[in-house]
Amino acid sequence: MSNERQLLPRSLAIPKSFKNFDFGSLFSAFLYPALGLIGMTAAIISGIFMESVHLHWWYAPVVVAVIAATVFICNIGIGGLHRVWQHKAGELKAPAQIIVMINVLLAMQGSIKDWINYHSQHHRFADKPGDPHNPFESKTWAWVGWILFRDEKDLKRPMPLWIKKSAIIRVCDRNYNLLAVLMHFVLPGIIYAIVWAAGGDLIITLLIHAAVVIGRAIQFHATVLGINVFGHLEMPTWFTYMLALLTGGEAFHDHHHDQPVSILHLPRKGFWNRIFDYNGTVLLVFEKLKMATNFEIAPQFATVKAKS
Repeated sequence: MSNERQLLPRSLAIPKSFKNFDFGSLFSAFLYPALGLIGMTAAIISGIFMESVHLHWWYAPVVVAVIAATVFICNIGIGGLHRVWQHKAGELKAPAQIIVMINVLLAMQGSIKDWINYHSQHHRFADKPGDPHNPFESKTWAWVGWILFRDEKDLKRPMPLWIKKSAIIRVCDRNYNLLAVLMHFVLPGIIYAIVWAAGGDLIITLLIHAAVVIGRAIQFHATVLGINVFGHLEMPTWFTYMLALLTGGEAFHDHHHDQPVSILHLPRKGFWNRIFDYNGTVLLVFEKLKMATNFEIAPQFATVKAKS
């Protein structure tokens, strides 16, 4: 990309055309979440208007628990991807790499190569022209515009050398679309078939499936809207901590930009620190289980200094 192009805001420099429109991002950001809402609505309406379908009171807490668990699991993937693979704050051994990759696939984060290359640009040009998602030039662009319209030059960047050495990352990244289809469509289809063949309850199965899809959507937009947009603006402290629960602690964004090479975004000690920064907590568990090594931890841990 030329120096002249870099001086232009990305929201203006990248063409908005059918040619560079990313339908995969449209699907993951909006169409797939819509399928989850449709499935949830269909199950509820069927229970209300069809005598053969029965809704039980305990379905509600199950759905809420599944949504919360999905948010948590998706964030575990992004925690490892962001803090370890992106910022080189340590090393994950093969079992942990597989866990992170599975959760990244569930979270629909797309190509690891592109994810890391885009995020590297973000840190290099944060809140300036050249930042892929600068909210000060366009909040809508920083939310979803940058993933809907892609620059071919961005996508042609090679896989960074520090992750290319991992065979697990290379293989999964090269086959990302196939693995995503298997996880999000083939596996649910198999589960529905087994439940149907066993005479099980397809309504609760549909509700659980829809809850997973909705939970993934909540986590997805908590990241691209909550962090890419609100994380770079002055926000109340309570909002930052609420967003931290939806992002595994990634919402402590001021600290992250000050100390990017750290697996923790809050102090190591303190029960609530480990709850709000649970991505870091899981990485500490990986370390305890000998599934990770050489972790870097920032000497000081500042949360977002925001107006109350």
